[in-house]
Amino acid sequence: MTDDLLDRPTVHALLADGTTVCIRPVRPGDHDQLRGFYEEMSPENLRLRFFAASRRSAAMAADRACAPAHPGYRALLAEVDGRVIGIAEYGTGKETDGTGKGGAEISIAVADGLHHRGVGTLLVEHLVSAARAEGITTFTADALSENHEVLRLFADLGLRTSRRFEGPEVRCTVHLDQDDTYLSAVEARGRAADVASLLPLLRPSVVAVVGAGRTPGSVGRAVLHHLHSGGFTRRLFAVNPGVTSVFGVPSHPSVAALPKTPDLVIVAVPAAAVPAVAEECGRAGVRALVVVTAGLDHTQAQALLTACRTYGIRLVGPNCLGVSNTDPELSLDATFAAEHPRPGTAGVAVQSGGVGIALLDGLSRLGIGVSSFVSLGDKYDVSGNDMLQWWESDGHTDLALLHLESFGNPRAFSRTSRRVTRRIPVLTVDAGRTAAGRKAAASHTAAAATRTMTRGALFAQAGITATRSVGELLETAALLHSQPLPEGSRVAIVTNAGGAGVLTADACAEAGLVLPPFTPTMIDELLAVLPDGAAIGNPIDATAAVSEEQLTECVDRLTRCSGIDAVVVALVPTAVAAATGDDLVRAVTAAPGRRARPVLAVRLEQDRSVRLLPAADGGTIPSYAEPQGAARALAHAAERAAWLARPVGVVPDLGDIETERARTVVAEYLAARPDGGWLDPRTCADLLACYSIPQIPWAWAETEDKAVLAAERLRGFDGRVVMKAHWPGLLHKTQEHAVHLDLRGDSQVRAAFRDLETRFAGLMTGVVLQPLAARGTELFAGVVQDEVFGPLVLSGLGGTATEVLADHAARLAPLTDRDVHDLITSPRCAPLLLGANGNTPVDLKELEQLLLRLSRMAADLPQLAEADFNPVLATPGGVTVLDARIRLLPRRPQDPYLRRLR
Repeated sequence: MTDDLLDRPTVHALLADGTTVCIRPVRPGDHDQLRGFYEEMSPENLRLRFFAASRRSAAMAADRACAPAHPGYRALLAEVDGRVIGIAEYGTGKETDGTGKGGAEISIAVADGLHHRGVGTLLVEHLVSAARAEGITTFTADALSENHEVLRLFADLGLRTSRRFEGPEVRCTVHLDQDDTYLSAVEARGRAADVASLLPLLRPSVVAVVGAGRTPGSVGRAVLHHLHSGGFTRRLFAVNPGVTSVFGVPSHPSVAALPKTPDLVIVAVPAAAVPAVAEECGRAGVRALVVVTAGLDHTQAQALLTACRTYGIRLVGPNCLGVSNTDPELSLDATFAAEHPRPGTAGVAVQSGGVGIALLDGLSRLGIGVSSFVSLGDKYDVSGNDMLQWWESDGHTDLALLHLESFGNPRAFSRTSRRVTRRIPVLTVDAGRTAAGRKAAASHTAAAATRTMTRGALFAQAGITATRSVGELLETAALLHSQPLPEGSRVAIVTNAGGAGVLTADACAEAGLVLPPFTPTMIDELLAVLPDGAAIGNPIDATAAVSEEQLTECVDRLTRCSGIDAVVVALVPTAVAAATGDDLVRAVTAAPGRRARPVLAVRLEQDRSVRLLPAADGGTIPSYAEPQGAARALAHAAERAAWLARPVGVVPDLGDIETERARTVVAEYLAARPDGGWLDPRTCADLLACYSIPQIPWAWAETEDKAVLAAERLRGFDGRVVMKAHWPGLLHKTQEHAVHLDLRGDSQVRAAFRDLETRFAGLMTGVVLQPLAARGTELFAGVVQDEVFGPLVLSGLGGTATEVLADHAARLAPLTDRDVHDLITSPRCAPLLLGANGNTPVDLKELEQLLLRLSRMAADLPQLAEADFNPVLATPGGVTVLDARIRLLPRRPQDPYLRRLR
């Protein structure tokens, strides 16, 4: 046990059955409790743990775990209700030099009666995370060959393991490499535990409302009324000492006085009373709380969360609208929304109660309905990540809608979303887009990495459909709910009024959709079914004379056309159709099930932005009041189809990486400068060399004579050199006029040095000299370590105008091969790299390698606050960093995939 481990905070996590467990370091004061833990173990359990049913071995184990801190040893406890239920420990022993490098012996013990609940596995996962941070690469464990439980634990971890039998014993070796197999195994265990923990919240058998009284307009009374009038099928109570019943629902003076312990309690009392209610619920054995109360101060909020963690309660809120599950076997509506949500298939989780009400109303009006709804409020515990895993498993949800103003663990959310969104569409309102970027940002990278770009990277990588408003979210949900996905972005437009067709064509083009011309054969087919005077372009003007039968045949033929991915029918009511009795809308809704491609209607006279029109075969067709709504929804659907069609990205293996040397460089720099700072050129170059990031040759000089000598050595490359001044904190050399280009001969080098030395007297500590770079495309690459989202890698057009042009793309690290492809092809400057106008493409493989190595450096080094490579010279012959700046800050590594509650 070391001081570092003792400083680590206590965390809470979920066992396989959803029970909340506390995971914390062993402390010297735990000795008596830990000894009691071992003494309570059965002789058989002791024998399997210590190879003999020895109480002395148990006492020695307690002594070792609680001994004074020493390097290379870690011990973690699992507690429930203050009782130790498990311990896991490792020690490096004699296998290493005590620095934690290499291997360590691991041992695990779980209390009798608590096996098969995931206690040991959870402890080992936390030890694996701690060991990796210490540079430990393997765990070894000796076990009796009959100890099937511990052998299965190691085998099922998801890590590479090997066994060696030695008589009755087995030596297991576990390799601690973190790869996708291990992360997927951790995810699967976490998903099962998470869903189990949410059962009392979303499938409760007994519900109580604390704070439901007789006062009209009170929130508690409104929630109870919704539960009662909504037909909740299980047992329901009110808690109010002043009444015996509310709406005919029996009321009791306290939670403790209830005849049956609730699974779920809705708390609607003044803020000052919330912590006491939570404590009472915990003592009574309540498993879930929904706190609708707002206005808790910091002390009240902390007391609420402490009570929930102490007693293993899952918490929604505070400051929320409530929760709902429309399953007819339950009919749970514990909200104070104006109306009961319509049962359906959309899962909804929001932080804003107002957005929640709008989505509930919109989904009900559309006929999509809601499977379950959770108003997250201030999101102390239950989060969007929890709800995604619930919807993935509930068997009812086929569409997920989110409104999240903040993210607790974006990287875990991203992994969950990537998995879930391959099964069901996940849509979100991108809240907070207008927040200004980092106003005090120093580097180009930090200036470019606005919160909007960071969130956009998260959504793009996770396959989440991000809309800009609640209205756009509902427009897109209507299409995804009712129509198949388009195979591409090619759209055919048909209209009975030319002006409506033009408006729709403009909207589609602005949304990034393509309106391809029709083949001569297709034109002939359409002319054969449409009235005289029809104009077959794209859009198709079928004229006001088109009949219902003609329009039906036209739409059918367009949906069978191999060059078209979707059909938009733009209609306006005409006197011609009214006189003939033709219902052109019926042409759109006629048996869409036989149409393999999505069909959308635009009706300019429609009173609501989007409707779902009933179709002849029982399905529905989305109809939009504005062409822009239809185009936006169709563009989102095309993007989702393209995302699903892409192969899953993988993080490539990279050679020539010296992670440990890089960590040493960082540690030495921060040891000398505890507050961190911008690296000097030498240290910066050393760090880049650890990741084999190509740099232009350079030399450092602190005097005029040394600058001349350095220039002579560098002139062998081209004959001309560049001189750049340096001093701590200098970032934008060009803006400071601290660069001299195209220097030839000793006299020019001397003159340049004297100029810089004179103008920056008292600041300049030396100069960097480089050979003048060849011609090529100047790019920009960088990374910012976001405290919430983790490292964000940016790439785009570089040079002195990089911030003005703002031609960048961003993705969160670690980058996959698909992410790197997007970083290169998304910026507007991409054609320059790919060989536009007959030019030779740049070396794309080397550019990919540069971005992957930058991503790896950021993922390896949490202390890397910013890295700014500008310019990066890209040519057909390679990619080279011409100027690099790196800033380090003292930060501890965080494992974003470690199972723990918020």
